[in-house]
Amino acid sequence: MGKGPGLYLDIGKKARDLLYKDYQSDHKFTVTTYTSAGVAITSTGIKKGELFLADISSQLKNKNITTDVKVDTNSNLLTTITIDEPAPGLKTIFSFKVPDQRSGKVELQYQHEYAGISTSLGLTANPIVNFSGVVGSNVVALGTDLSFDTATGNFTKCNAGLSYTNSDLIASLTVNDKGDTLSASYYHTVSPLTSTAVGAELTHSFSSNENILTIGTQHALDPLTTVKARLNNYGKVSALIQNEWRPKSLFTISGEVDTKAIEKSAKVGLALSLKP
Repeated sequence: MGKGPGLYLDIGKKARDLLYKDYQSDHKFTVTTYTSAGVAITSTGIKKGELFLADISSQLKNKNITTDVKVDTNSNLLTTITIDEPAPGLKTIFSFKVPDQRSGKVELQYQHEYAGISTSLGLTANPIVNFSGVVGSNVVALGTDLSFDTATGNFTKCNAGLSYTNSDLIASLTVNDKGDTLSASYYHTVSPLTSTAVGAELTHSFSSNENILTIGTQHALDPLTTVKARLNNYGKVSALIQNEWRPKSLFTISGEVDTKAIEKSAKVGLALSLKP
């Protein structure tokens, strides 16, 4: 376990990654190349039904400064500049999108042995201010995540979370949607040698009285091949297999079946990521 409680987004992240990461019903293709100057250029294409989306991005690292530039099929240009550790434990992120003149944002992240803070401010006349903070240790952490709209004077987001971590178990409890949603998640490492793990997430909505229970597992068949599976209380069963057929290059195939509507076709997703 690392030092410090991390950031608010780290609360429940292990369980979320186990249950949702790499599952998809689209077809995705990603290629990354490097220029002689060390610039990484990544091209991505995604087929969603009859719709095809694409983007191209570049990344340049110079000492502790990373510059990312991304252009998509709608001619949007997103630029992100990250300065890592201008002071110990501090990270500064500046981002903006063209032609959206209201998209500029500055974010500061600070991680300490007993605290993790992230705050961002929109670069507009009436910005949205985001703040998240976590206090505790690498065992127990308590945090909150807030967003305040200065134009209306209202809080647009008000969340809180608690996590407990030991060598092979991570449990978390979060309250989201201004107190309307309660989520509990659990992640347990069964065998580190085979990356075998199990996890579960239970979400309850107070306004609709709806419960969603999702459980899942993962296992490494060999050092290069991982399988995952999950199911929820609505009868949806998903599985995937991911193979690192060459260093940093991944091929993933995933599928989902609705057991309560078995006559419907299964959803199948493919993802291919190529890196030199």
